[in-house]
Amino acid sequence: MTWFGARRDVARGKSAHGHHRVTYVELFFDLVFVFAITQLSHLLLGDLSVMGVLRTALLLFAIWWAWIDTSWVTNWLDPDRPPVRLMLLALMLVGLVLSTSLPDAFGDRGLVFAVAFAVMQVGRSLFALWAMRRHNPVNYRNFQRITAWLCSSALFWIGGGLAETETLRLALWATALGLETIAPTLGFWTPGLGRSTTADWDVEGGHIAERAGLFIIMALGESILVIGVTFAGLAWTPMVIGAVAASFVGSVAMWWIYFNIGADHASAEISGSSDPGRLARLAYTYIHLLPVAGIIATAVADELVLAHPDGHTGLEMAAALIGGAALYVVGNLLFKWTIYGRPPLSHIVGLGLLAALIPAVPALSPLLLSVATSTVLVLVALWETLSLRLPGGRITH
Repeated sequence: MTWFGARRDVARGKSAHGHHRVTYVELFFDLVFVFAITQLSHLLLGDLSVMGVLRTALLLFAIWWAWIDTSWVTNWLDPDRPPVRLMLLALMLVGLVLSTSLPDAFGDRGLVFAVAFAVMQVGRSLFALWAMRRHNPVNYRNFQRITAWLCSSALFWIGGGLAETETLRLALWATALGLETIAPTLGFWTPGLGRSTTADWDVEGGHIAERAGLFIIMALGESILVIGVTFAGLAWTPMVIGAVAASFVGSVAMWWIYFNIGADHASAEISGSSDPGRLARLAYTYIHLLPVAGIIATAVADELVLAHPDGHTGLEMAAALIGGAALYVVGNLLFKWTIYGRPPLSHIVGLGLLAALIPAVPALSPLLLSVATSTVLVLVALWETLSLRLPGGRITH
């Protein structure tokens, strides 16, 4: 090793089987983010006010960037090479600190969260510079730009961690997230270094698609975990059993909507694209956050319904049930629209049906509203599946 660049190339080679499989160390790394999703779910459940939702959304956005940026790096660098593996394990340790600080990120552990996040983002980028300097001049220049942007946003993260008021912390962290969000769309333009183009990002589409699908699985796993843990602690009355059934069917429908059609077809499309970097940036880097947010909101709604399946449906519970399902459907709609060039009609109708439930909320118990939202998700999944049997169904469903 040398500070001026890795002597040996640690990049992924060309795969003989279409795309590289996701490695075990990548899956091991993901465990930290399973914990992070659980933390965010509990944080949102504890505060469903507007400010509580904003705080959770900001933290989810940050967690997503930490994960997706790492997935991009391991798309280029081989996790089976010892230096890359050590980098992932180091990020995993910092990620554990990051996840542990989430419940009190807007309290006493704000600086811990900010420093951990900045270390992950900047440290990973510096490692990529070291790994690519001698072997990949195009991506080395890309990471020079990326590092400049991440160092800039790190100042706002740490400044927010030091802020004494929640309002100032929220403003500084929102600014940091804004920088990290807008940077890819600007090609990480940096004075003196120019900008990147998506053609420069020689991403392996199949790998990035599989990584994004695994994050969806992690989020759905959190939803199933919530159902099981909550159910285990309750009396098994008919109402509770009905709530469990409705929640489980909704989770299955979410899995079906994403994986039955979208995931594999999208992987094939991006793998065969002439500009996979463009598709990966829009479909996986940006859009995939929406279904993840929808799953987390739905998991919170499921826990609320299991605890109180009958009686009055409050505004917060209705917003979590309908809003969570809507976020998930919107995310899948935009994802498939990006891949196929046309929005799926089944998803548009599903959003219309969810909107039609809003006026009926005062007349529905939490259990009935849960059954209704799960039914809409099932209808979207069935419509999309059956449409494939029609000519041209792959892009007209």
